[in-house]
Amino acid sequence: TMTIHSEEHIVDVHVRSGVYSSDTIFDYSKGYIATRLFSRNACFIMKIKKEYIPELQELGRLAFERQTMQDLYSPNNVWAQFQSGNSVFGHLKDWILYGKHIEQLCTGLPLYQ
Repeated sequence: TMTIHSEEHIVDVHVRSGVYSSDTIFDYSKGYIATRLFSRNACFIMKIKKEYIPELQELGRLAFERQTMQDLYSPNNVWAQFQSGNSVFGHLKDWILYGKHIEQLCTGLPLYQ
């Protein structure tokens, strides 16, 4: 499911798929995406790069199209591949940078950037 909070420039994406379940936050006001993978008990954070990630309005349009047309082909599908690396636990300076929405999602979990 996807929830778009236009006034806060936040998109919440919840994937419920057993071992592959995850929650993702697109925080356009801070410029970061955070994904919490429940199977790994970890949070992955990446900077929003405008050339790869659709704008908030575009993301909403793509979600609507996908919902109304079950088999949508779009060159703007968003995929990310994360590679294991060193993790850190979030500190105050991280939460100031990433914002309160990502802090709520990732507090207490290892952060991979």
